Amino acid sequence: MTEDVDPLRETVAHACAGDAAAVEELVKAVENQVYALALRMLWHPEDARDATQEILVRIVTHLSSYRGEGRFSSWCFAVAANYLRTARHSRGEARAYTFESFEAELHEPAATDVQVRDHPEYRVAVEEVRIGCTLGMLLCLDREQRLAYILGEILELDHREAAAILETTPAAFRQRLARARSAIVSFTMRVCGIVDAKNTCRCESRASFAVGVGRVTLGAPLFGDAVRATAPKYEQVKAEVRRLDEMRRAVALYRTHPSFNAPDGVRKRVIDLLSNRDTTGDHK
Repeated sequence: MTEDVDPLRETVAHACAGDAAAVEELVKAVENQVYALALRMLWHPEDARDATQEILVRIVTHLSSYRGEGRFSSWCFAVAANYLRTARHSRGEARAYTFESFEAELHEPAATDVQVRDHPEYRVAVEEVRIGCTLGMLLCLDREQRLAYILGEILELDHREAAAILETTPAAFRQRLARARSAIVSFTMRVCGIVDAKNTCRCESRASFAVGVGRVTLGAPLFGDAVRATAPKYEQVKAEVRRLDEMRRAVALYRTHPSFNAPDGVRKRVIDLLSNRDTTGDHK
């Protein structure tokens, strides 16, 4: 059998040789994966955008350290993970959520004078609440457990590949992932109405509240226009999740999210930042 060759390996070589078009091609190839990881880690799209730009610059300026061992996307995830471990706290993390404090907040009455049920964007608002809530659960994990859960559970990377990305052993990664998975499953089975019918589903009941306090803006979804594609599928998602065994329901919440693509302008900003820098050599 012939060894699989990373399809981007030749592009990396051209980029290291100073080919500007190859550099842009690499940024285009990985920007959405990097952004999706950053958003799941940091919660707020603006924080994720800023982190994505910094990570992409680091990827390009460290290209000479990629030796072609393993997939280029895995190497990029490793660069991203190293940055996200120590990035300043995001707006989501500033609330210092624990599972206990998050659960208490969800049980608080969501009273508001604003009513959006008859608004054309109501279903989009509900989807915004669902995404915000499920991403909020991730913030209850520390950053190392959050990275393990995203890579191993949501993205379904092999434990050896994920361990290499996080610079740990496969055994240590599996333990970290097991703890994160157990915490998320326990919380969702206890609180989430999508995961378990015995719980109150708060996504719909909190939509008006979220609009009233400014967490959701009708007509301008915080998590992007992609939520309009998944918003009408709310009841379908609920039915599909509940058909799964209990251990798989929690992660299904994340796999039914819309595609989190990097915002327009990220690639141009990165290319502009790189335009006056040597992308091949001084950052080995």
